Amino acid sequence: METVIVTGALGRSGRWITDRLADDYDVVAVDLDHPGFEVDARENLDFRAADLTDMGEVADLMAAVDPDAVVHWAAIPSPTRHAGSRVFETNVQSTYNVLVAAARADARIVWASSESAYGFAFAEEKPLPDFLPITEDHPLRPEDPYGTAKVAGEEISKMVARKHDASTCAIRPSWIQYPGEYNCRDIASSGDLAGGAGNCWSYVDVRDVAGLVAAALDTPAEGHEAVHAAAAENYLGRPTADAVEEFWGELPDECTLDGDESALATVKAELLFDWEPAHSWREAADEEVPEPTLWE
Repeated sequence: METVIVTGALGRSGRWITDRLADDYDVVAVDLDHPGFEVDARENLDFRAADLTDMGEVADLMAAVDPDAVVHWAAIPSPTRHAGSRVFETNVQSTYNVLVAAARADARIVWASSESAYGFAFAEEKPLPDFLPITEDHPLRPEDPYGTAKVAGEEISKMVARKHDASTCAIRPSWIQYPGEYNCRDIASSGDLAGGAGNCWSYVDVRDVAGLVAAALDTPAEGHEAVHAAAAENYLGRPTADAVEEFWGELPDECTLDGDESALATVKAELLFDWEPAHSWREAADEEVPEPTLWE
């Protein structure tokens, strides 16, 4: 059985990814803290604590584990909860350390970029996308430290792919939702389009994110690739183009949105990894699904 390191494994979405991968891999779950030596970990799972901004610790970890693959999911997930310098420095330094060390270990790499790389989510004045649906070729124009760190991370990803002939897949998730806890629907209920205009009311179920991570590991990218993780439709329950036109007063010249189709295209993920989103807010918003349990 292959060994996979998952960083940020104890985070909210990291737990779902770790639990999914432990069905098929020996997973080493890495986070700043260790859950304790007395815990009874689920099958195929072990834990390590490491400061990923310290290259010495990261290199030591890679040498000790010798992974076949690395899923880098650790990050400060927002520009609004810490000083911007900490967000940028932490996210860029940890991404550099993990991706470089993983590439030197000849491990294939899947990691968390973000839709925030486009610059829509945290812009003071929400810009109208150049075209809809948004594909991975859309220009990246962030104004905040989080989105800018993700752009820098993708340049690191390209660098290690070139220098080490590594397989690196950057996943750009939309707003991640959890079964039975679809916070995006609060925006839909309020009718305040401004609350979700930063990603044109797109979202993705955490189980679909975990599925895409697994698919990208199963079918390694050739060099660097970036792909969206998004649900098939918006969370408003109305045509996406109508919401765009109502909020911005216009549509981009190139707009081929059909009905409530998501503003984030997932065609590339389907072509590369045979992945399609399987969950919709219509069922998942009220679905009762136990959260993953990584240890007793």
